[in-house]
Amino acid sequence: MEQDSQVKIIESQLRELYGRVVWSHKTQEKCADIILKRHMRLKIVQIALSALTTTGILVSVFGDNEIIGIISAILSAILFGLNTYTKDYDLGEIAQKHSNAASELWNIRESYLSLLADLKSGRLGLDAVILKRDELQENLFNTYKGAPRTINAAYKEATRGLKSNEELTFSNEEIDNLLPKELRIDY
Repeated sequence: MEQDSQVKIIESQLRELYGRVVWSHKTQEKCADIILKRHMRLKIVQIALSALTTTGILVSVFGDNEIIGIISAILSAILFGLNTYTKDYDLGEIAQKHSNAASELWNIRESYLSLLADLKSGRLGLDAVILKRDELQENLFNTYKGAPRTINAAYKEATRGLKSNEELTFSNEEIDNLLPKELRIDY
């Protein structure tokens, strides 16, 4: 097989791998955001239930109000259920694991992008590219192995972010606005 054909095959594979990592990174990022938001809401609900329960008990004890006592007992039972649920299921820790996985995937994503640039520019030979690709694949495997599973809502958010909101896409003008004047490209 001729060299150009081999380069095109490897480039095609690298592009595919890059795309997959972009999606995985964005999904892990969105999953961390969703779970952290759930965690914060749950904490607010726990605090509110705790305050209402305490207030209800005080009113019931000092005000001799049976209805308030019953409502307080129900709120206390709900709070007990939430506390039991969160005892073994720390949403904050899970969100952090998704965030860590996203950070690792970001680094791998950028490495694939650099590898594609090196291949396209001819800076690296085919054998060096294949060696680096295999190394990245091993890193990716280890990252996926340690990453928590994502939820469907995160995938939907990632899809919206990448396709509709173009979260990883910049126009040349946008890039130039971020760069110092000396590094801008005139079009």
